[in-house]
Amino acid sequence: MRPQTNSTPRPGGDRFGRHRVLAPVGALPQGATKLDNSLPIWDSEILIEVETLNIDSASFRQMKSAAGGDPKGVAEQVLENVAAMGKQQNPVTGSGGMLLGKVAELGPKYSNRFRLRVGDPVCTLVSLTLTPLAIERVKQVHDSEQIDIAGKAVLFDSGVLAKIPSDLDRKVCLALLDVAGAPPQAQRLAQKGQTVLIIGTGKSGLLCAATIRQKLGADCRILASATRQSSVDSFRELGLADEVFQADALRPAETMDKVAGLTGGKMVDLVINTANVEGTELASVLSCRQGGKVYFFNMATNFQKAALSAEGVGMDVEMIIGNGYAPDHAEFTLEVYRRVPVVKRWFDGKFGG
Repeated sequence: MRPQTNSTPRPGGDRFGRHRVLAPVGALPQGATKLDNSLPIWDSEILIEVETLNIDSASFRQMKSAAGGDPKGVAEQVLENVAAMGKQQNPVTGSGGMLLGKVAELGPKYSNRFRLRVGDPVCTLVSLTLTPLAIERVKQVHDSEQIDIAGKAVLFDSGVLAKIPSDLDRKVCLALLDVAGAPPQAQRLAQKGQTVLIIGTGKSGLLCAATIRQKLGADCRILASATRQSSVDSFRELGLADEVFQADALRPAETMDKVAGLTGGKMVDLVINTANVEGTELASVLSCRQGGKVYFFNMATNFQKAALSAEGVGMDVEMIIGNGYAPDHAEFTLEVYRRVPVVKRWFDGKFGG
């Protein structure tokens, strides 16, 4: 995708971006193996000058592991993915992420329901797996799963984004909006009197715990688990959970036994899985009571494995696929950040500056 000035947008195009699909025939952009990322834009699209990619946690972890922890190796994988597919989609995890940038151009037939102007700072709220992207260079790879780049991206008329509020640090906002679907869905699922287990103590786990505590106060019991003791200690200090314990969710019996010990064998009513690794499905199922719910907000989840695992151990649990979108989810999550001091301190400390 080469930058162009004073270019005339191409006429036509589809609001879902089907005109950008090169292969396979009939696919939509998310399911495409190759997107057209060329310029100029179509008249129903917008062009974004990209500053930072927020790679989803499962994808970043996989690429970092494949690169032996070398940031340069992560950058090379991202460049290869984009060169091959015209978008950032991890071929191993199948997932992408989202981006931060500025509006560079508005097509004349773009509906502009977000009231955008050229120059507005924005975060996309749709996956990089459906976003035409071209990278001129990678500037820096951060351990925070954010990658600073120089590049261009296209958003279709159907795409959802958020203008970055003037009072928020851009990278903090990007980190919050990356997982903005989880908190409102956690709020809907958690009910008075329940015991809830959150697997994973990263940004989505933190926001879910804060949201449930805001909703229910002391009228619920929140358990949280992490693989590393350092993560357990850090999460415990936030005061959002009643119990925080160390357990490897890749070892289902270990997690199950810890939960059984904390619940007197009753297990939990709701499991929220925010882990970023494959293989945590059975630990989630076994931690839940019969008739309970398991909410997978984890892009590494294998839903076939989850279903067969539940069947194999005779568990009747309702399993819910985490969706990155909920009505007004961006505003909801930003309000959690603003209203809960420990959440604000945690995000500012990790992503701010």
